[in-house]
Amino acid sequence: MLRAWQAACADRAYQQYMAGQQHFLCLATPGAGKTIMAAEIAARLLSEKHIDAVLCFSPSVAIANGIRTTFSHRLNCSFSGGLGELGASLTYQSLAHFTDGLWQSLGKLRLLIVFDEIHHCAGGEEPNAWGSAIIARLQQYARFTLALTGTPWRSNATPIALAVYSKEGQIHRDFTYGMAEAISDGFCRRPNIVLVDNDALMLTRANGKKESFESVSDFIEGSGVPYQALLSSKSVMRHVLELASHRLRDIRQQSPDAAGLVVAASVQHAEIIAELLRRQFKQESVVVTYRHDKAAETIEAFRHQSTPWIVSVGMISEGTDIPRLQVCCHLSRVKTELHFRQVLGRILRKRSEHDTDAWLYTLAESNLTRFAEQLAVDVPECHLLFERQQPHCDILDTSEGTLIKHRSLEKGSIDKWDTHGDVSIEQGTESLTACSQAALQELLVLGHFKQRVLAHFL
Repeated sequence: MLRAWQAACADRAYQQYMAGQQHFLCLATPGAGKTIMAAEIAARLLSEKHIDAVLCFSPSVAIANGIRTTFSHRLNCSFSGGLGELGASLTYQSLAHFTDGLWQSLGKLRLLIVFDEIHHCAGGEEPNAWGSAIIARLQQYARFTLALTGTPWRSNATPIALAVYSKEGQIHRDFTYGMAEAISDGFCRRPNIVLVDNDALMLTRANGKKESFESVSDFIEGSGVPYQALLSSKSVMRHVLELASHRLRDIRQQSPDAAGLVVAASVQHAEIIAELLRRQFKQESVVVTYRHDKAAETIEAFRHQSTPWIVSVGMISEGTDIPRLQVCCHLSRVKTELHFRQVLGRILRKRSEHDTDAWLYTLAESNLTRFAEQLAVDVPECHLLFERQQPHCDILDTSEGTLIKHRSLEKGSIDKWDTHGDVSIEQGTESLTACSQAALQELLVLGHFKQRVLAHFL
């Protein structure tokens, strides 16, 4: 049975297609069920003999597999593109491998072409590779086109392929189903954004000079140290993971298969995080990255397992449907609103009426803070909570262009803390000796952690 918004959107699309409109753009919040709605439109057009077949394109194999499953169920076929099939689900990357013979075969069919996550396809005067393929080839072969997105903009501000814009630069949407509506209707969880900050960061330069900063954003903007250096601090990772792990443990008391996602900054970063989860918090995880040959199979297996954590690099930022994900640590160096909202969307899909809240943990970097606050623009109430923790110390390798190497000063290397979060070293340590010998390594002392919690859509 379709949700009310899915039925309304499918009706409108069908009516506008029948009125002579070729293209339809649907904006629906991540987790709302866009693919089911698209399959319904396809089924209606097929049953009324307006099209012969359906082609779906998406940015990754994992998303393409999910679309194939949904369309296969609705159209009662394998949807694998074989002889006699009603269509296929492919990646945008596959367009580069279409042969002339395939293009000729497509030209003989009346097609509905579905573009999932259409914001990946740049149009305008300087289209990207995927946008060029849509504009130059696919558009002319399609009887109808359907574009789906939960974030209808591009990070570099270029226009989206096939989209229509007003003079003021606003994108035209044929149907909109926002986050507030989805939460009110009971289809999405309420997002709680936990912004992790620190009130006393003390950086000792390689030349011995000390600089202090009162917040994460001040440190990033004023120190010249790359954001990834902070992400790679074991103290930071440990604190964020501790908060998220406790939250997930509480959730799993009622939902034993509930899971958490960590979006890491690099493959090595992901491996360190997985090791921290295992050793520090006694929680198992699966690591999936763009380097893994069978990443799609790993994600599919995790979807049906009860393993508490999956750590991802470039694999689960959008479109991937794992409903048991309910907690997320955003520890990626990507700081765009598009990426932030897509990552948040991975934990919003609701499974039951008691499954009401999703939790995303990230650092209180200025851009990420702004993105989190903008989720609540039209929200009636926003609660702020603060907690204080203990200080920590790390050595950072702040050289550019490399994965940050770091060591926590642990196991007796710090003999005492002072009350303001600085450290007093009474004896030399291996880590400090290594620091003094490496010109690019700098000592970072972290003061008290605190959290600002933005609880949206209450």
